[in-house]
Amino acid sequence: MTTSAHDFLFELLETPSPTGFETAGQRVWTQYVDGFADDVDSDPYGTAWAVVHGSHDDAPRLMLDAHVDEIGYMVRHITDEGMIYVNRIGGSDRAIARGQRVRILGDDGEVLGVVGNTAIHLRDRSDESIPKVHELFVDIGADSADDVAERGIRVGHPMVMDMSPAHLTDSRITARAIDNRLGGFIMAEVLRRLAEQDEPAAWTCVATNSVQEEIGGHGAKMITHRLQPDAAVAFDVTHATDSPGISATQHGQIKLGKGPTVTHGTSNHPQVVERLMQAAEAHDIALQHEPSSRRTGTDTDSIFRVRAGVPSALVSVPLRYMHSTVEVADTDDIEQCINWLVAFVNDLEADAAFDSGL
Repeated sequence: MTTSAHDFLFELLETPSPTGFETAGQRVWTQYVDGFADDVDSDPYGTAWAVVHGSHDDAPRLMLDAHVDEIGYMVRHITDEGMIYVNRIGGSDRAIARGQRVRILGDDGEVLGVVGNTAIHLRDRSDESIPKVHELFVDIGADSADDVAERGIRVGHPMVMDMSPAHLTDSRITARAIDNRLGGFIMAEVLRRLAEQDEPAAWTCVATNSVQEEIGGHGAKMITHRLQPDAAVAFDVTHATDSPGISATQHGQIKLGKGPTVTHGTSNHPQVVERLMQAAEAHDIALQHEPSSRRTGTDTDSIFRVRAGVPSALVSVPLRYMHSTVEVADTDDIEQCINWLVAFVNDLEADAAFDSGL
């Protein structure tokens, strides 16, 4: 990974982008891709996309999709004493919320707060249950509701956990929001490499950084309807199951550092999956496999059923401790995924088509 790419990834991970409030993250992403993409644009709800044109004006269009939004919390109620009660944005884990710092995105900029954690000396030790979401409160050092308001905070403002990205080792990084700010990084790097190669690919490649995946894949559905791609590859993270306490018989076996994954079944079109596997084999990409028996739980589920159907597939990078403040990914997996998707795009012939096989 180049220094500029590393800095771009860490800036993406640092920038708050909770579901419904993705503008700051999209600004970082669009500024980066504007340096090499042929076109950059956005839709009314904030999904951004960038285009690298194929070798012909009428080239088929491949959409590479990831989502920019992250989980978080939102101001629900402010007490007379200046304490802030919250509800969740997306699948935030209340079990790890207490004792964390948060960044509230208020009218006058970010405000630092802490999720209150009553001292162990003062708690009822006979009841150590996980607090319910409505029991979580944020302390910003205010003494009254008026003090909170004067600092630009009201009901409806979002917040994210205050956890900056860092290296555990040369190849292992940790951060909040690797799910799925990593996807925007990978799509951008794929586009950059396609734009810088000597000969354009046969297919036009459109990278979409979609909003609101964490609450239902709404942005991906809207942008797919707008762009009408001929095929799509969605990117997300997937659960690495190689940390203690996870059953492989229940959750499968996916290992960190052993390569990206391809998913089989449901919204994943068999011919797109097959071409992905062929590209991986031809270019020596280590690949892991995942099943999807009902739904993938990613933007793929929104993309494939738009209009008359979009042949789609899901690729992922293994991630430990998903939806926490200490998500862990391996940069070797990231690099493999970028190389794989560049190879896949370049290997598509101008007349390649994905049908039912009937």
